Amino acid sequence: MKHESASPAGLTWPPLVRGTLIKRYKRFLADVILEDGTTVTAHCPNTGRMTDCCEPGRPVYLSVHDNPKRKYPHTWELIRMPDSLVGVNTLVPNRLVKQAVRTGQVVELAGYAEVHSEVRMGAHSRVDLMLQDDKRGTCHVEIKNCTMVRDDRACFPDAVTARGLKHLNELAALVSERNRSVIFYLIQRMDAEAFRPADDIDPAYGEALRQAVAQGVEILAYDVHIDLRGIRLNRRRPCRL
Repeated sequence: MKHESASPAGLTWPPLVRGTLIKRYKRFLADVILEDGTTVTAHCPNTGRMTDCCEPGRPVYLSVHDNPKRKYPHTWELIRMPDSLVGVNTLVPNRLVKQAVRTGQVVELAGYAEVHSEVRMGAHSRVDLMLQDDKRGTCHVEIKNCTMVRDDRACFPDAVTARGLKHLNELAALVSERNRSVIFYLIQRMDAEAFRPADDIDPAYGEALRQAVAQGVEILAYDVHIDLRGIRLNRRRPCRL
């Protein structure tokens, strides 16, 4: 079952079942004890390390899918951390940001006539969103899922990312008089006051981000409002580079 569009407010979760996380392993799998005592293996739609959002014993929420071709009917959607629910599904940011841009919720990206997804960028990459307008030109938007928060700061990445480094370089190469490039960090939780690169985890990424911004790449970070009904874009957060 897909996440349904809920109005301009955001995305509505499919029906969720509650459980307790036993462990996450092999990146794509998580064992969960449901409230009725049943233990299930759920698909984990997140390839990152999930630092600060995969602690065993925490309440988690799973969607259930009836596709007979699926090996694991459950998908892990949310985990409840001490100060916030956290969205772990990395498919959500692109859907949410695209809807928010289309409905004018991101004022920095308003005014474009067309919004396209997954458009080729460079020889071997695709950009998450491409906004086009006859008067405004073209704007390339790369969206990053951010779930790690330390000392009230949302941090990215949570592991060394060669792919993310490549995206920054490609965005910088596209900046021109008629081309905007934007790196958009979607913070899938509610307990961050600002954003910063995780230089201690990937110093090369942090340096590349600062260089890209100096070359004209724009940086946006937004957090969300998230509950058991759905998720919506909330507030722009300052970026501390």
